[in-house]
Amino acid sequence: MIVPLKQIINKAERGKYAVGAFNTSNLEITLAIIRAAVKLKSPVILQTSESAIKYSSLPALFGIMTNVANTIGKSVPIAIHLDHGKDFKIIKDCIKIGYDSVHIDASSKNYSDNIKETKKVVNMSYKRRVWVQAELGAILGAEGMIDLKKGKIKMKDTLTNPEQAYDFVNQTKVDTLAVAVGTIHGSFKGIEKVDQARLQKINKLTKVPIVLHGGSGLSPTIFKTSIKNGVRIINIDTNLRIAFKKALQTSVNKKVSKIDPRKILQPSTDAMQREVERIIKIFGSKNKA
Repeated sequence: MIVPLKQIINKAERGKYAVGAFNTSNLEITLAIIRAAVKLKSPVILQTSESAIKYSSLPALFGIMTNVANTIGKSVPIAIHLDHGKDFKIIKDCIKIGYDSVHIDASSKNYSDNIKETKKVVNMSYKRRVWVQAELGAILGAEGMIDLKKGKIKMKDTLTNPEQAYDFVNQTKVDTLAVAVGTIHGSFKGIEKVDQARLQKINKLTKVPIVLHGGSGLSPTIFKTSIKNGVRIINIDTNLRIAFKKALQTSVNKKVSKIDPRKILQPSTDAMQREVERIIKIFGSKNKA
């Protein structure tokens, strides 16, 4: 059932585990995430990007998430979060419709403007008791602005500065902080490495729950070490997309005579559910509902 994100993360802080924040844009992905959470008795975060909202419409997407969460998912705590909010109007609309948490991503702007825009969202959200996630540093990849393969910038130049993170949190009063510690949006196995010493220092200085974006290419060992060093929310999107696509290709090839969308899409939903279950077990949130 839908609960405030604060409730979920406060429990994760006490238990020293992380909660998966899984991106959704339709019914099938939402069903996969929530069915996995229910099966493993795990809390979960449903999150949507601005592009997902534009694809499905905010009322329709919010309706799908809340209806499935409060029916099929009624036995587990579920929060709803806006991922990478850059359009102030969309952020405002998400707060108004009932999101538990919003991400104001002004990380591409200079430091002072990032603080200014983050404060604006914090002030607006505080009245409705909605949590705010901000971002400091540049998390590269599909959702970032820089292509590492083209060598336009070095990863180390984009990482979050721990002392600056301390100042940022103090000035903005954000509830959670997304940091750049070596991960990349998308799947880049072998390239992604988490700077654990940096992560540990950020956690010690800021004393707020840390969010790890771009988690799809990381190993279980890196996940577990990151959780020990203060990560309480880990974003996963690409892994589900890959699982969906592979199962869909197999389904279409095997069932070319089928025209029922439900039968074609069911294997993809099942594949995504298995992937969510695998990730939940790594994060340690199984049986924490």
